[in-house]
Amino acid sequence: MTIVLVVLGTMLMYSAPLMYAALGGVISERSGVINIGLEGMMTMGACTAVIFGYHTADPMLGFFMGGVAGAALAFLHAVASVSLRANQVVSGIAINIMGAGIALFLTRLFFEGTTQTPPVPNKMPKVLSGLFDGASESVTLAFNQDIAIILVFVSVAIMYTVLYRTKWGLRIRAVGEHPAAAETMGVNVFRVRYICVVLSGFLAGLGGATMTLSVVSSFRPEVISGHGFIALAAVIFGRWTPHGAMGACLLFGFAQVIVVMLGGGVLTMVDSKLLSMIPYVLTLIILIVMRGKSAVPKADGIPFERGSHG
Repeated sequence: MTIVLVVLGTMLMYSAPLMYAALGGVISERSGVINIGLEGMMTMGACTAVIFGYHTADPMLGFFMGGVAGAALAFLHAVASVSLRANQVVSGIAINIMGAGIALFLTRLFFEGTTQTPPVPNKMPKVLSGLFDGASESVTLAFNQDIAIILVFVSVAIMYTVLYRTKWGLRIRAVGEHPAAAETMGVNVFRVRYICVVLSGFLAGLGGATMTLSVVSSFRPEVISGHGFIALAAVIFGRWTPHGAMGACLLFGFAQVIVVMLGGGVLTMVDSKLLSMIPYVLTLIILIVMRGKSAVPKADGIPFERGSHG
């Protein structure tokens, strides 16, 4: 029972950053805009969260500002993809490069030339601490999660409700499936896509902030290391739904738990770099298996031009 609780707590911790980014991917692609730039947005969020968290000693401010930083990059992606009708994949790649570069610049600027920051004075608060006074360490690890991890599950529920139970969600899905038809019904396609892409960046930024304020306590250039692309795989595996993406992220989080457990004593003779490949290999396997089976929104990745009827 103890090992199950330890696995559960560790899995939730590693899944949360992916879940934020995957939710961002879902909302963006549901509106018809591919967001390859999740990696760069997560990196910006991770860096900005540490800058504010370290210099103000307020992790919640750092968490929020991480989301804002991701949203700022997403706005640039929206301008290129929605207004200028640029290739969305190319724009996303540029955002990834830009996010990594700006993060390194800001890190050197605010931390005296270093690319690895000192630990933040305070990590994200654990809101349920009072409920687990006197509980065992394994129970505390499993259930006394910090607020960022609790909020991501709330975000899944909210996004599901919005997408499938509200008129606004119907508009988002209509824009992602048939933007020309949505336009004839009075829906502002550009506005819907802008909002969804910027929200996507905000969520990805929160994912990066969760990584540096909950999972670890500092920023370094490789802290995200492909998590944005794993989140994209989770979007595909989850069939572009919030709950499906959540399930995929929990699976990837479990894969990371396997890495930690194997590297912690079971297979110490195996190079840690080989073990760290497990989540990425799993990502490739899932993408191969899911090829042709996912219900991608019909207008995903297709620029929209007002007055078009294609």
